[in-house]
Amino acid sequence: MSQMPLPKYHQIYLLLCEQLAEGRFEGGLPGEFALMEEFGVARVTVRRALEKMAAEGLISREPGRGTRPIGRPPVSIDQGGHDVQRANLGGLLENLVSMGLRTSVRVIDVQTVTASASVAAALQLKPGDAVQKAVRVRSTREGPLSHITTYVPADVARRFGRRELARKPILVLLEEAGVQVGRAHQTITAKLADAALAQHLDVSVGSALLAVRRLVYDVNERPVQWLHGLYRPDRYTYEMQLSRVGGIDAKVWVSKELGAQFT
Repeated sequence: MSQMPLPKYHQIYLLLCEQLAEGRFEGGLPGEFALMEEFGVARVTVRRALEKMAAEGLISREPGRGTRPIGRPPVSIDQGGHDVQRANLGGLLENLVSMGLRTSVRVIDVQTVTASASVAAALQLKPGDAVQKAVRVRSTREGPLSHITTYVPADVARRFGRRELARKPILVLLEEAGVQVGRAHQTITAKLADAALAQHLDVSVGSALLAVRRLVYDVNERPVQWLHGLYRPDRYTYEMQLSRVGGIDAKVWVSKELGAQFT
């Protein structure tokens, strides 16, 4: 039995909740007319989405003051705690470089910005420190594959910019800049495409995407790259092999990264 599609207002609600969790609306949510234009829907649809968020205590709507966030789910970042399920990412970095060499890239934007609270926490910097933010879209012969945003400490990124990012995978550029890449911590979840992502990846607004967050460390355990990647699931799969260590009651698993498949 096929599932009924989500109502449009609920798709918008889910997208806005995701963006709220990412800290996108610290200065307030866009107005109703801006959201109508972004999603191409009627005002009543936008209002239903906002009313659902307000009923759940996520936003406050006051006449004359706009719509403000009053709560959002915390975004957890691995800091070495024991509650995070981990995977040994042996071979990951090599596969990422290989993918970079087998796909084409379009650089959307590269600029030096001040680190937000979440970026600073990931890269172990102070909020407001300078970082390089780069936005790129990778494609295969079939079309767009991924939308990648990377943050690199400014002192590390000073040796490469737009031209270099258009030619080489960023991990290669880090090595050429003198960084000895040690390890990476990666999480994979799901995300819905907003209007901008939908345009870049040639999908419909609200389409499901694979969301990858990857924190790369050098051999001295300094974070050198914080990556947010959105992948089309019809063109990208991630394969791992898990092996249990110990007896039948063991809770420790060792993984072997088998590579990223894309079409």
